[in-house]
Amino acid sequence: MKSVPAAAPMCWLAVSAASIDSCRVTEKGIVVIVLGCNGFSRISEFFAEHFGAVGSERHYVIGHDAGASLLVDGELVAAVEEERFNREKKTTDFPFNSVKWCLEHAGLQFSDIDLIAIPWDFSVELVDMVLSGIRSSPMESSAKLDLISRIEGLFSEVVSHEAILADFASRTGFTPDPDKVVFVPHHIAHATTGYYLAGMKDSAFLISDGRAEVCSSLMGEIRDGRIRVFDESTIGADYSIGLLFGAITRYLGFVPNSDEYKVMGLSGFAEPPVPNPFLEHIVQLHEDGRYSFCMPLDTDNSRNFDPLFEQYFGPVRDTLEYKARVAAAAQEMLNAVTSHQLRALEAKTDLNHLLFEGGVALNCLNNTPLFEGSRFDDMDVSFGASDTGIVIGAAAYAWINHPDNVGKEEKAAVPVTPYLGPEYDDSAIEEALREFGGRMEWRRLSDDEVVGEVAKLLTEKVVIGWFEGRIEHGPRALGHRSILANPNFPDIKDVINTRVKHREPFRPFAPIVLESDAPKVFEMGRKVRSPYMTFVFPVRPEFRDVLPGATHVDGTSRVQTITDQDTPRLAALLRQFTALTDVPCLLNTSFNVAGEPIVCSPADALNCFLGTGIDYLMLGNHLVTKVAPHPAA
Repeated sequence: MKSVPAAAPMCWLAVSAASIDSCRVTEKGIVVIVLGCNGFSRISEFFAEHFGAVGSERHYVIGHDAGASLLVDGELVAAVEEERFNREKKTTDFPFNSVKWCLEHAGLQFSDIDLIAIPWDFSVELVDMVLSGIRSSPMESSAKLDLISRIEGLFSEVVSHEAILADFASRTGFTPDPDKVVFVPHHIAHATTGYYLAGMKDSAFLISDGRAEVCSSLMGEIRDGRIRVFDESTIGADYSIGLLFGAITRYLGFVPNSDEYKVMGLSGFAEPPVPNPFLEHIVQLHEDGRYSFCMPLDTDNSRNFDPLFEQYFGPVRDTLEYKARVAAAAQEMLNAVTSHQLRALEAKTDLNHLLFEGGVALNCLNNTPLFEGSRFDDMDVSFGASDTGIVIGAAAYAWINHPDNVGKEEKAAVPVTPYLGPEYDDSAIEEALREFGGRMEWRRLSDDEVVGEVAKLLTEKVVIGWFEGRIEHGPRALGHRSILANPNFPDIKDVINTRVKHREPFRPFAPIVLESDAPKVFEMGRKVRSPYMTFVFPVRPEFRDVLPGATHVDGTSRVQTITDQDTPRLAALLRQFTALTDVPCLLNTSFNVAGEPIVCSPADALNCFLGTGIDYLMLGNHLVTKVAPHPAA
């Protein structure tokens, strides 16, 4: 899909108003129930058929990270990604399983829902603006007519308000009242995700991702729940830094909109070239935090920048040295562009708290220098910064802007846990264990025994699957579906990359550390906590030999701080492990293998355990070990 400049005012940010008359009244007043929903039944098929987006490109543009959320009177009671159920990573499919689970978890029916919030707003006016831009472009007439036809088909068949409502009805059997559906512009959903998850304090925001309806980045501020966008700083999708970074990811042989973290990891193995070709020849910085490229991105030709990359870096080579040099230059470019945006934002707002959301905000190598170089007192990057979180932001936006909720924002002004998905009790776990028959042995431990035995096991060079409570939300391991190991062993990273994760050997792993211990182990700068692996910090020199398995080649770590309040069992485990070893961290990575979603159910965990070199599995309170195969007679 060719991008067109977003030169028109951001008038499409005026969200459709829903007239609500069915909200239930309790002794506490009106209670509003909001279902957030992201995903399209036919989006992947449409892009495959009409735009050639197949294979690794199939979840690249719109609707990826499908899922659902549920807010009851402003409280986030459930949220889950559809990939956790259908086991298709970054799925774009309609989130049937996620919607069903959210309602069942809360004991609700479709008839109980007051609002449905959709984190996209492809209005008629917006599409008319896009088509007008195509008609006035210098494209050849035949190409122009073809593109117009494809855009009109995408709108009418998949993303229009009517198509989304029809899709919802077809997949769920429930026909929504159009007056009770709120279509929230994609980037506004991102901004509200950060605002809601950060405690709903007045904040400036920077949003940057691949693309929304027509834009790739915007900035503004939120005061008393009301959003103001600085239109003059908005970036169209044709100059998306997220899509450019994705193009570099593709160029280096990885999957765009999925493997950008591999480029981050590679960048630590080299210094950026001087001068940096990306900053010298490809990216230009302008006033008001705007930027552009030497030519627009062309999503009809996802490799239209490849000749430039080869011109400035030489023919692509499948070597660590070549890829690391390109990755280091790309990382420096991303840092420079977002810093340029942030300097403009600082000049436009007097607020002291910053929200950074959108897929680009998952680039944790960028986040630490971005914050440290700013005047903001603090910067939040939420566990839902990528499109996993927009179902939360859309639902929060609909709730905040309901006319009966004026002045009620403080009800949600508390920290929100990321542990929002399904959990499984002992009976479900033991049923799964029995279904796997004689391939493993297991015994049930008490809570105290879990901490003591696992801490003792982790003193050795072993890899442990850790499964407890409700599944976390978002793409990073947050301690309920994790793989744990002792970072004191220098080769533990290689063990996990080859025996367990089946991924590239250059990939680093992150440490978890008690929030109270973090400043003595890492150079935290102005940050006092990093609960979601969204910031990178240098490991203090005296701890680099203590944590070789969780220290990247450049001496940094992507840190997750934990507390007794947030993850009591994991914190107790870490404290016990430290008492036994004098090592203040555990290596923590997501419980999955390359290309697979994080495990959700006990069966998912057991399949991953049996199919990899994981040594032990702590499945709730059940310690599981593999049964050695009998020698042939």
